[in-house]
Amino acid sequence: MRRHDIDWLRVIAIALLLIYHVAIGFQSWGVMIGFITTSKPWAALWTPMAMLNLWRIPLLFFVSGMGVYFAMHKRNWKQLIAERTQRILLPFIFGMFVIVPLHLLVWRNYYKMELRYTYDPGHLWFLANIFCYVVVLSPLLFYLKKNENGKIAQRIKKAFSTPMGLLIVVGAFVAEVWIIKPIPYELYAMKWHGFFLGLLAFFFGFCFVLSGNAFWQMLVRGRWLFLSLAIGLFVLRINYFGFNTPGYLIVLESQTWIFSVLAFGHKYLNRSGKTLRYLSPAAYPVYILHMFFLYLGSALIFPLAMPVQIQFIVLLLFTLTGCMLSYEIIKRIKWVRILFGMKLNSTEQ
Repeated sequence: MRRHDIDWLRVIAIALLLIYHVAIGFQSWGVMIGFITTSKPWAALWTPMAMLNLWRIPLLFFVSGMGVYFAMHKRNWKQLIAERTQRILLPFIFGMFVIVPLHLLVWRNYYKMELRYTYDPGHLWFLANIFCYVVVLSPLLFYLKKNENGKIAQRIKKAFSTPMGLLIVVGAFVAEVWIIKPIPYELYAMKWHGFFLGLLAFFFGFCFVLSGNAFWQMLVRGRWLFLSLAIGLFVLRINYFGFNTPGYLIVLESQTWIFSVLAFGHKYLNRSGKTLRYLSPAAYPVYILHMFFLYLGSALIFPLAMPVQIQFIVLLLFTLTGCMLSYEIIKRIKWVRILFGMKLNSTEQ
């Protein structure tokens, strides 16, 4: 059975990623992490960015783990690895050597640096992590999937049928913070923190779907509590702790945001429609391409004399339009579809 809420959450998570990356160009520190930035920062954007930054990437890892559960229905482990090699590893390699160098060239040109070809994982580090998780965890995941009525799977289902099971999840992420000691927590890309945080989220995402309806019903019942806790912890972090927020509070805030998003998503988004059928296959191409159009748009728009708020809207529309027009081309060419992680045709399951 297809879970439309999970498809919607993947689309929403990619959309939030795109919006967040656009917003980085309006922060003075954006240049320090390799973004093209405007000379007129928009400081007010930092508040919603700070809220999103704790959970937008972990949410994608959770959703990816959930997707693997469904991908295993009609595949053995060899078929799964082959399918993920085509859908994840190939686009990663293609993107690292072809797509990422394009936006790096735009960046170098804007800052009047020497123009040279540089291959780099860039923002596609996420795909490399996901492929590693599939390879490393597939023996355990297939064991659990094939033995859903076995003792271990039944204990997982029982644990996640009550809110107490969520403490196991929070505890695992708190342990990761205590061991790795990431500074800052939100720095995931190509860091051991990002790797192990993603590994945990991927595995628990799989377990959430494995646990069945009891887990999702429990989550939906507690949705307002999770949301209230997340908002309360965010307000506490912004107004009291700031950059000195204890690791365990950061984890708790991050996870309560994710629990609430999963809960509201399951309650209100578990339905298909034309919009989802159009956007769902576009997620990977948009993710792979968005940095090129973001950098190109930044180089063209930032020098223009216009209010910073208008710059933000125009840049967001430019980036999104470039991605979606490219998607319209990509989806029509079979061999190009493969390079961008799409299925060979629209009817393939």
